[in-house]
Amino acid sequence: MADMENKDQTDFVFNDENEKKFRKTLEQYPTKMAALLPTLWLAMDQKGYLTDEILEYVADRLELSPVHVYAVAEFYTMFLRNPPGKYHLQLCRNLTCTICGSEDLIAHLAETYGIFPGETTEDGLFSLELVECLGSCGTAPVMRVNDRYCENLTAEKLDKIIEGCKAGVEPEEEPMGVH
Repeated sequence: MADMENKDQTDFVFNDENEKKFRKTLEQYPTKMAALLPTLWLAMDQKGYLTDEILEYVADRLELSPVHVYAVAEFYTMFLRNPPGKYHLQLCRNLTCTICGSEDLIAHLAETYGIFPGETTEDGLFSLELVECLGSCGTAPVMRVNDRYCENLTAEKLDKIIEGCKAGVEPEEEPMGVH
């Protein structure tokens, strides 16, 4: 009955492939609460971001309080709560990247392209998120464009990346530490 009530509240349900993955996930963890992070990943992979309705669906499926699921989704920055741009820029703002110039890059994105942290451009092309660490301190400053790392960034290199994206060309991932 709870599943039927939930279907009335939201149109989101796992597709067949993710339903199978969800059931397998439940078998791999000792409790439903322990399966929360992988279940949120499944939902985000399917939709692209997590709406309130999706969080309620996940809470219902895992028999957890919606407040707990909301808190987890808000705590971890990798869970997107709004639709990202076609090119989701994640710029590291941790200490090493800051020392190496990430704050200048943030200002450059705002001044040159009108791309601001926490926002998506009006055309839906870019979203910018500041993240704490991308784990590439040796090649700082670092930014991810969707799932590709862009390292040793300068304003000039950033311009090439942005202009390439505008032309429909995602940056090629660089081998870690080779430049």
